[in-house]
Amino acid sequence: MADHTREIRDIRLVVLDMAGTTVADGGLVEQAFAAAARHLGADPDSMLDHVRATMGESKISVFRHLFGEEPKAQEANRAFEAAYAELVDGGRVAALPGAREAIEALTAQGRTVVLTTGFARPTQDAILTALGWRDLVPLTLCPADAGGRGRPYPDMVLTAFLRTAAAEDVRQVAVVGDTSYDMLSGVRAGAGVVAGVLTGAHDTDALRAAGATHVLGGVAELPGMLT
Repeated sequence: MADHTREIRDIRLVVLDMAGTTVADGGLVEQAFAAAARHLGADPDSMLDHVRATMGESKISVFRHLFGEEPKAQEANRAFEAAYAELVDGGRVAALPGAREAIEALTAQGRTVVLTTGFARPTQDAILTALGWRDLVPLTLCPADAGGRGRPYPDMVLTAFLRTAAAEDVRQVAVVGDTSYDMLSGVRAGAGVVAGVLTGAHDTDALRAAGATHVLGGVAELPGMLT
């Protein structure tokens, strides 16, 4: 159910997260992380709490925290991407209910939609291809497209703002995601709307604590909220 606790501004650019927000995760991120940890001879169970807490962050950043030195972190990241790609190829990825329709409705309202992710570009492209979304939006961004830092930094939101030129002011941007890091990236970018959805990693309290201005049951509620 939409939460209209703050006046909606003239939103012209909508920056949408993928896994957990528009794309059903179904535990695939955790499965791929476990595969990567086992590849490096580590116990995945000892790492899952950190993985869950940092959902939405650039995956290479997570591996740098877990494994430290760069060569090992890069190896873990490659193993993660390979495991996730295998799950995608196996038909394990699906759009969340109403996600495509919401994106099409936002576009029909005259807003520009950009899809962002913490995954590397090959994984993002594999998901977009599997869903038939390659031509759904004018721009998709991964951390490497925006300087490499990923969330919770505002870089991808600000890159979307600059590259689309869809908005005149960052307050005309809405950032939507399912994690605390999505919310932080929106707050740090100065977005007028920072909306959390309850279809992914974090609950209402976590989203609010990270700065969510609105909390929705799912992305399907977004077009109605912005009108």
